[in-house]
Amino acid sequence: MSGRVLITGSSGFVGTSLWQRFRTSGWSTIGLGRRLLNDPDYVAHDLRQPIPVRCDGPIDVVIHAAARSNPWGTRKQFHQDNVVGTEHVIEYCRRNGSPHLIYISSSSVYYKPEHQFGITEQTPLPSRHVNEYAATKRQAEELVRAYPGSWAILRPRAVFGPGDTVLLPRIIHAARQGRLPVLYSPDGPVVGDLIYIDNLVDAIQTAAEKRVTGIFNLTNNEPVPILEFLFSVFDQLGIPRPKRRVSATTAMAMAGMLEVFHRLFLPWSEPAITRFGVHVFRYSKTFDVTRALQTFGPPSVSLEEGLKRTVEWFRTAAAGTSP
Repeated sequence: MSGRVLITGSSGFVGTSLWQRFRTSGWSTIGLGRRLLNDPDYVAHDLRQPIPVRCDGPIDVVIHAAARSNPWGTRKQFHQDNVVGTEHVIEYCRRNGSPHLIYISSSSVYYKPEHQFGITEQTPLPSRHVNEYAATKRQAEELVRAYPGSWAILRPRAVFGPGDTVLLPRIIHAARQGRLPVLYSPDGPVVGDLIYIDNLVDAIQTAAEKRVTGIFNLTNNEPVPILEFLFSVFDQLGIPRPKRRVSATTAMAMAGMLEVFHRLFLPWSEPAITRFGVHVFRYSKTFDVTRALQTFGPPSVSLEEGLKRTVEWFRTAAAGTSP
């Protein structure tokens, strides 16, 4: 099944991959993003403002992938980008016949400052979220759940792959500059799930074609020790493994002090380390994706193959530049 689809965030990592996939799969596609692109199927637009009427018309599916995913920002910035932006997407859907709405949320809505294993879609969400990103993604989810048309909420965990601008590039850049310490946890190696970009796009395409409804966790279903995964990336790219070891507890305290300092004196500047960044290396997070496997099928690209493709992209597409 195909039709007409509008994809927000089409100039970002996930949105670009979606836009390219749907355009080559027989869909009539409108891409919406902040960056200026010279393409007749793309509209440059900031979702803090209502979606322009020139995007109106018969529409079958809306995929809302736009978000403020940067780990740093003010509460107002996250609210405007993630909550108000979602309000404007829903307004667009309402005035265009209530098409099927697919919201790309985040696994961070589950996160607590503790190890969490086998998280399911029924796992209670925390009363206090780990950061403004997680809090506003949850608020946006509530807006989607109240949408009168059909909807699906997808919660991917740690998306990586060619074109990545958020997850691995920051870590690789810090490692190349010798600024990445090894954070060790007092209770053993931290284990986590990830998802390769093609597997995420596969699931979203299926959700669009079959008008899948409900909430789904999405991972590669291959939890790995996080440091081992990163060291494999460093080894293949010829980046020396970090040798400086820092307790995750110490790093969390340092990150907290840095965040306070930056909020008071340098609110426009992201700290060198954030509490959420430490959180990733301090607490294990694994997910039960039984529901997703039953609905979307098994991932088509293994973690090993996805890592191989990603490393190759860093070597070629990003050759001569620091990711």
